[in-house]
Amino acid sequence: MPLPDTMFCAQQIHIPPELPDILKQFTKAAIRTQPVDVLQWSAGYFSALSRGDPLPVKDRIEMPVATQKTDTGLTQGLLKVLHKQCSHKQYVELKDLEKKWKNLCLPIEKFRAILELDPCDEKIEWIKFLALGCSSLGGSLKAAMKNVCEILTEDPEGGPARIPFDTFSYIYQYLSGLDPDHPPGERELFLATLREKSESRKNNMIGLSDFYLGKKT
Repeated sequence: MPLPDTMFCAQQIHIPPELPDILKQFTKAAIRTQPVDVLQWSAGYFSALSRGDPLPVKDRIEMPVATQKTDTGLTQGLLKVLHKQCSHKQYVELKDLEKKWKNLCLPIEKFRAILELDPCDEKIEWIKFLALGCSSLGGSLKAAMKNVCEILTEDPEGGPARIPFDTFSYIYQYLSGLDPDHPPGERELFLATLREKSESRKNNMIGLSDFYLGKKT
């Protein structure tokens, strides 16, 4: 039997004062992030909001990435979201990372393919997973390091995308070490050249221009 219609007067309806702003921020976040599955992403959004965790929200709307041979859904912007959510710990539990991955509506097959590049058991060093994700975007070491710099930098968008040399060196050695066709001698020579540049500065930072000038391929 259907329930009878209930009539309310304006005096009976109480709207929490914070509700309009919550919904406004949620709507803006959804527009910027453009989730494939709005309901799944919303669950992750409000779950993070209730815990005070970093939200699964992009900084801006991304245009399609033309360099990707197939559209896997993964983008630099989404990797940056994961970095905001996971970088507070050196190691991240795979179960927790997989949950965040799903909340961004990314295919689980892509997640597993990334982990297969450097298999691990229950957790992974976050900076290594980020590096593997960047590598899966561009397909080349040079493109991967470009993505790494643009995600990790504190420079404004469109700037030199500088990051500490030690961070650059660690990620570069890690990714190049996974490539059997990358000669160790070439890796060491390249990093030595960049180290000289970083040490000539007070901040020991390396930017994209240094990387492009220092690497020919």
